[in-house]
Amino acid sequence: MKKVLFIINPKSGTQSKNSLTSLINEVIDKTRFTWEVIYTQYAGHASELTIKATEDKVDLVVAVGGDGTINEIARSLVHTKTALGIIPFGSGNGLARHLQIPMEAKKALEIINNGIIELVDYGKINDTPFFCTCGVGFDAFVSLKFAEAGKRGVLTYLEKTLQESLKYQPETYELETEDGMVKYKAFLIACGNASQYGNNAYITPQATITDGLLDVTILEPFTVLDIPSLSFQLFNRTIDHNSRIKTFRCKKLHIHRSKKGVVHFDGDPMMTGEDIYVEVIKDGLYMLTPSEKQKQVSNVLNRASDYISGLRLLNEAIVGDIAQRNKDLIKKLTKKE
Repeated sequence: MKKVLFIINPKSGTQSKNSLTSLINEVIDKTRFTWEVIYTQYAGHASELTIKATEDKVDLVVAVGGDGTINEIARSLVHTKTALGIIPFGSGNGLARHLQIPMEAKKALEIINNGIIELVDYGKINDTPFFCTCGVGFDAFVSLKFAEAGKRGVLTYLEKTLQESLKYQPETYELETEDGMVKYKAFLIACGNASQYGNNAYITPQATITDGLLDVTILEPFTVLDIPSLSFQLFNRTIDHNSRIKTFRCKKLHIHRSKKGVVHFDGDPMMTGEDIYVEVIKDGLYMLTPSEKQKQVSNVLNRASDYISGLRLLNEAIVGDIAQRNKDLIKKLTKKE
C-alpha cells in the first residue's frame, strides 16, 4: 500500500474545497493507497507537513492549491524519495497546466490511480527554488502589485498588468551565461523551467522540465501597437516568433542591473540586490504526471477552452480599463469647467 498525504491550502484560488475530502474517498483506489488529508493553518505550515511526510516515508504528497502552495511543498521535497502530486486550485496553475493536469479536481485525482512518477528538474533564483518560471522586470513588478492587491484571480492580475504597463520603464541588464556576456534593454527577462506563467500564458513556450536547461525569454521595449500581437502570441504559444523577443537556453544565468528591486519565483515577489543568479538543477524532484493516454484525452479540450478563456479575460480587462480611463478623464474635465 502506498501512503499519500493531501495538503490543502484553504485560502488558495477562488474555488470551494468543501467537497474535496468526499471526492478523494470516491476516486482513490482503496486497494492500493492509504491517505490522510490535512488543511494548512498558517504560512509555512505546508512546508512543515511535507518535511514530516518525508521523514515518515510517505510515498506521495499532493499539493492542493495554487503555484505558491506547490512551490512551498515542492521545495521541501527536492532530493527526497517522496513524489509531488498536484490538484490545481490556484488562480494561474502554471505548473499543473504545463504538465497537462486537468483543472477539474476529479480528473486530477484520477492521475493518482493511473499516473506515472517522473524525475524532473527545478530552478533556483538566488538560492530560492522555483519549479515553473522566475523573472525580473515588468512581470516581477506586477507580481508585487498583485500580492499587494489583497484579492486573487485572473482579472485582478490582468488589471494590475494593464495599469502598470502604461508607466513601467524598461531597464538595462547585463546577462552572463556559460557562453559569454550580452547587454539588453528589456521590459522583462523570464527564465522558464516550465513553459508558462499560468492560465496558458506561454512566456517560455519551448521549455521542458526534463532537459536540464533554462529557457530564457527577453522582451525588448515595444510600442502600444505591438500589444495585440504580443498578447495573442503569449496565449497562442508563439511569442518566441515575435521580433521584440529574444530567446536562448543555458544552465546558469547571472543578471546584473543598476539597482536593487523585485524579482519573482513562481509568481511570488521577492526583493533582491543588483545581482541575480539563476540556475537549473537537473533531476531534483520526483513528480506524479498524467499517463500519455490521460494527456491525449485532456489536452485538446483543455487547450481550446483555456485559450478562449484567456482571450476573453484579456478582452474584458482591456475594455474595462479603457472604460475606467474614460470615466476618469470625464471627471477631470468636469472639475476644470
